[in-house]
Amino acid sequence: MLNYIKKIKLKNVEIDNNVYLAPMAGVTDIPFRKICRKFGPPGLTYTEMASSKAMEFESSKTEKLLEIMDDERPSVVQIFGSNSKVICNTIEKLNNNEKIDIIDINMGCPAPKLVKNGDGAGLLLDLKNVENIVKEAVKISDKPITVKTRKGFDKNHITAIDVAKICEYNGVSQITIHGRTREEYYLGKADLDIIKKVKDTVSIPVIGNGDIVDVLSAKNMFEYTGCDGIMVARGAQGNPWIFKSILDGKDYIPSKEELYNVMLEHIKYALEYDIKKHATLKLRKHIAWYLKGLEGSTKIKDKINREDDIEKVKEILREYFKIEKT
Repeated sequence: MLNYIKKIKLKNVEIDNNVYLAPMAGVTDIPFRKICRKFGPPGLTYTEMASSKAMEFESSKTEKLLEIMDDERPSVVQIFGSNSKVICNTIEKLNNNEKIDIIDINMGCPAPKLVKNGDGAGLLLDLKNVENIVKEAVKISDKPITVKTRKGFDKNHITAIDVAKICEYNGVSQITIHGRTREEYYLGKADLDIIKKVKDTVSIPVIGNGDIVDVLSAKNMFEYTGCDGIMVARGAQGNPWIFKSILDGKDYIPSKEELYNVMLEHIKYALEYDIKKHATLKLRKHIAWYLKGLEGSTKIKDKINREDDIEKVKEILREYFKIEKT
């Protein structure tokens, strides 16, 4: 374990290590989080973000997004919204859920449908509302409140330092900074300088996010910015052992048998979690990520994307990896 790996404490919640799995819409459902927790494991795994407004209407689909596994502790749910009263109503509901340890508020999602409503990264154009939301959220929450945000909205609105100061002043327990603006989405390189500046400005834990794909990029984020922890997002897609790699300080490359078995395990979890039709569709992107860069994988991915029978998908994978039937 490298010297930058450490425990973090957020109020009464103790976290075993400072390498987190980021919340990703359509990705970090229970099956994927379950797979990632087998490697490392990450100190925290976040749910997909859920709408506070939808929670007001007791949306079953939204409540499913916030489900937590029995062994997923400490746990983090991520919510989004721009109305402090609605967010606080959601937090009051979440206060009653003993499986939930931390509540994270999204202030960085670049999706147009969120931004046009002033949610996600849209909040970065209204720092008074940011202040109102975190102040009221911390007051009403029985659990640590954390915030995930970006460098800013665009080059004319670089807000990370201001948001961090607002969060610290109002009792937020931790802030995660993605080193890109909303305008940049996921293009170009993440700006480590802005993460370093935030870390140098506030005393609450600062988590660095952006372009962490292996041990070297993780080490660079820690050493350059001085951040208290890191958050892995796209680098974990098809690569759940990235957490083992970072925690051990050595990039781990699975054998073809292990890769095949992990994919089968992921399929098993997905079928347990969702109806077969939905699980099969969602699994396509995960399988494509697992196969990315492997010889001849393009044809296999195309074949799998045309296959609706999950048993046939497993057979395609078995043949591709040349695994003998048992």
